[in-house]
Amino acid sequence: MKDFNTRLYFITDSTPYDKDEFLCRVKAVLDGGVTLVQLREKERTTREYLDLAKSVHELTKKYNVPLIIDDRLDVAMAIDAEGVHLGQSDLPIETARKIFGPDKIIGATAKTVEQAKEAYEQGADYLGVGAIYPTTTKVKTILTSTDMLDKICHAVPIPANAIGGLNKDNIDVLKGIPIAGICVVSAIMKADDPKLAAQELSAAIRDKLGF
Repeated sequence: MKDFNTRLYFITDSTPYDKDEFLCRVKAVLDGGVTLVQLREKERTTREYLDLAKSVHELTKKYNVPLIIDDRLDVAMAIDAEGVHLGQSDLPIETARKIFGPDKIIGATAKTVEQAKEAYEQGADYLGVGAIYPTTTKVKTILTSTDMLDKICHAVPIPANAIGGLNKDNIDVLKGIPIAGICVVSAIMKADDPKLAAQELSAAIRDKLGF
């Protein structure tokens, strides 16, 4: 039985930090109440990714927070992570589902209603939709309108989550759209106090978006 909550979905960026500092920040974020963690590593070798994933998974398991591995199904399977997130150029969701099994979490990136429906039909458990605002992460981004986000939320029965440049001060734009959660990188990862940043963003979601 899958058990996950995308309300405050934290996506990592380890590039500015050594391993110890990075893990310290991940722990602080978990203390701050994030509900899901995605390990995103675009530039590490497979062995480096695997090593870091093992360490992060040790932390997330202590907090009973699912760990999602970005892009790499092999890494996710090697550490028995709770899930994997796949973009439009990654392994097809239906193929990943056959390999990963029915009980693991598979997330997908969707920027159109057609992509959202296809992801759902192929077996995705949730969607990441964006970027809502420009981002500073080293990921190619195409802006997605809030109108498109709203259409995607109404088009599929799985949780859809807003991503891209979001922080506690600008999420008002999402009010009234039936998203399941907010995905953030920099707003928490680069904060002076990651734990406090997570707590403040959680409070903003409650106060401004009502969930």
